[in-house]
Amino acid sequence: MPRFFLDISMSLDGFVAGPTATLEEPLGKGGERLHEWALRLASWRSQHGLEGGETGPDDELSRELQARVGAVVMGRRMFSGGDGPWESDPNADAWWGDDPPFHVPVFVLTHHEREPVVKEGGTTFTFVTDGIESALEQARAAAEDSDVQLSGGASVAQQYLRAGQLDELNIHVAPILLGGGVSLFGELGPDAPGLKLTKVVESPFVTHLTYEIERA
Repeated sequence: MPRFFLDISMSLDGFVAGPTATLEEPLGKGGERLHEWALRLASWRSQHGLEGGETGPDDELSRELQARVGAVVMGRRMFSGGDGPWESDPNADAWWGDDPPFHVPVFVLTHHEREPVVKEGGTTFTFVTDGIESALEQARAAAEDSDVQLSGGASVAQQYLRAGQLDELNIHVAPILLGGGVSLFGELGPDAPGLKLTKVVESPFVTHLTYEIERA
């Protein structure tokens, strides 16, 4: 049965972005350090059209996750950093250029309508304005028998957690303290789902935690 899983890097103190995000620093102050563990990997470099890189436990896990993905869901801020009408978004074409690293259909949650954007390498961005359920339904249809990855950000992850629609969390805990910023789990409240730890992969650079969402 295809699964819907979150894949995200987090600081040891629970933040997925640092404070004061800007267009120049979309992950806020210090937020780029969250992903240093991935930038060195052969799998990450290959996904971005680069050669070389390191192998080992982190790379093996990264490749396993990549192989599962048939479609991606993300929030508007992850796509461009903006939140208003597209014509006033200085980064409306997103961060990744003509050949984004996804290579599968991507469904972007937004309040502002827009025609799909087709990129090279198999990535098409579809903009969904009628809610998280619709985005997931469209992503599942596009993924067919493969899994759907939720890439973030934190607000979107919290919405899907509250709705009980996520099956699995893959959290890559970087050994850094940001001291503030965007909390992954925010204030989910008493209805937060139960979690079952199913896998731990460690390296000097990051600790990978996989949790199954326990259904009520």
